[in-house]
Amino acid sequence: MTPARWIPLAGWLRDYRRDLLARDLIAAVIVTLMLVPQALAYALLAGLPPEVGLYASMLPLVLYALFSTSATLAVGPVAITSLMTASALSGIAAPWSAAYVGAALVLAALSGLLLVAMGMLRLGFLANFLSHPVISGFVTASGILIATSQLRHVLGVEASGDNLVEMATALVSQWKQIDPLTLAIGGGVWGYLLLCRRHLKGGLKRLGLAAQSADLVAKAAPVTAVIVSILLAWSLGLGERGVALVGEVPSGLPLLALPSLDPTLWSSLLPAAVLISLVGFVESVSVAQTLAAKHRQRIDPNQELIALGLANLGAGTSGGLPVAGGFSRSVVNFEAGAATPLAGAFTALGIAVATLSLTTPLAFLPKATLAATIIVAVGTLIDLSAIKRTWIYSRTDGAAMLATLVLTLVHGVESGIMAGVALSIGLHLYRTSRPHSAVVGRVPGSEHFRNVRRHAVETDERLAILRIDESLYFANARYLEDTIMALAASQTGLVHIVLACQAVNVIDASALESLEAIKDRLRDAGVSLHLAEVKGPVMDRLKRTKFFHTLTGQVFLSTYDAWRVLHKGNASSSSPATLKQPVSP
Repeated sequence: MTPARWIPLAGWLRDYRRDLLARDLIAAVIVTLMLVPQALAYALLAGLPPEVGLYASMLPLVLYALFSTSATLAVGPVAITSLMTASALSGIAAPWSAAYVGAALVLAALSGLLLVAMGMLRLGFLANFLSHPVISGFVTASGILIATSQLRHVLGVEASGDNLVEMATALVSQWKQIDPLTLAIGGGVWGYLLLCRRHLKGGLKRLGLAAQSADLVAKAAPVTAVIVSILLAWSLGLGERGVALVGEVPSGLPLLALPSLDPTLWSSLLPAAVLISLVGFVESVSVAQTLAAKHRQRIDPNQELIALGLANLGAGTSGGLPVAGGFSRSVVNFEAGAATPLAGAFTALGIAVATLSLTTPLAFLPKATLAATIIVAVGTLIDLSAIKRTWIYSRTDGAAMLATLVLTLVHGVESGIMAGVALSIGLHLYRTSRPHSAVVGRVPGSEHFRNVRRHAVETDERLAILRIDESLYFANARYLEDTIMALAASQTGLVHIVLACQAVNVIDASALESLEAIKDRLRDAGVSLHLAEVKGPVMDRLKRTKFFHTLTGQVFLSTYDAWRVLHKGNASSSSPATLKQPVSP
């Protein structure tokens, strides 16, 4: 077993060269500049002291770099997991308290254990139970909740809540307490960042700067906003004038320690940890696969589970909060030229240097600046137009997306994502329990078969070919029975029914029993049951069953073979008894 099997970074370093080192170092510097304000902001969003965000950007990044299969995914605190952390801990202790911080460590460690366990058991497929419309609805709702929750820092008022209704009510009730100076800072930073996002890149390109460099400069706009805000707060004494500042940030590296082992606390946080793990994994792997495709690289989802799990375990033992892959940081990391996961380790080193040397100026950073940074950053998460697009294409998916969005906004994050998971599974069961099927006929002069309701095709009153467009399992077994028996009853001269199984990948035990019942009932009615285009793995299992050996008809290699043999106009047509010569596909 090669070292790269257990520590993928060893594989990356096998052909590591000086030019790759330079690319990783440049990317790390750029991402560090971006991550410092984000780490502080997302810690505050989670209700934690700002240094917790910095701590979550050191050891977790090193562990992820060691075990990741992605060259460019940048992990650390992200908006959605920070919001989910705040939601999970809201009933545990008061924000910023020691008990609250301790619970955040337990949540990170528990999420890490779950992710590692899923990776070891190769359960990455479980993330597929979160459908894209549901995830999209949840992400949009989370973006709205995050932006709304930060308005209180921009306005300089005390207003909180667990859902949009509570937050909006609290903000409206506090409108007389708005602090003009805080609003000027927050609103100014907000406007500046929006202008940079929309116009800075284009302006720099018109001035002759390369497109990639212009994009990186535009994405670094929050860094300049932080520097200017700190200078203004320090020189004008904004803290003494009522503007809320970040305050003292402890200097030094985090100490390694086990989180609380209180079983009551662990059990109470388990449901939230499961949701954070799933959402964080889906978000991270989606970004990683998107970026990897641009370099024709391959992402191993199960290894990513282990890498993210170890990163979260690192956060739980080094004073951090749950982490995941961030989209904006990962894109910046990619565009800055990161060549290997080692860029993440260099970023961790940069955060450590910042934690040791920049804590004094960070104390003067207005919270309104961080809030404006978060609001602009999560703006990319909000996509209300997706509801209309999804509804036009599929009303069931659109309804699921809208329901997830509304429930998240009205009842909170955990209720929304749990409802989303239930809707995803429910939609899957509903669709597959009523599989699409079609009676098909032969396209004249060809070996192709199409739906008799859509095309002008050849048919035969003695022969019905039913194409099944779904795997057969317990949820749709009875529906298959009803469909076939209704077909037999509607065509009085029927002698043969052929099931075209090209879309059937699985036939489970329940479906096999239904096929047995169908065969027997058709036999009693004088109709033979045939199969066509059965896939090899399915056929291997059928050959071991009584159903196969007592089949009243034949198994054909293709639908055309069935038509050629059973069609009344063909000379080779014969009785079902003489056709019992199964053909292995």
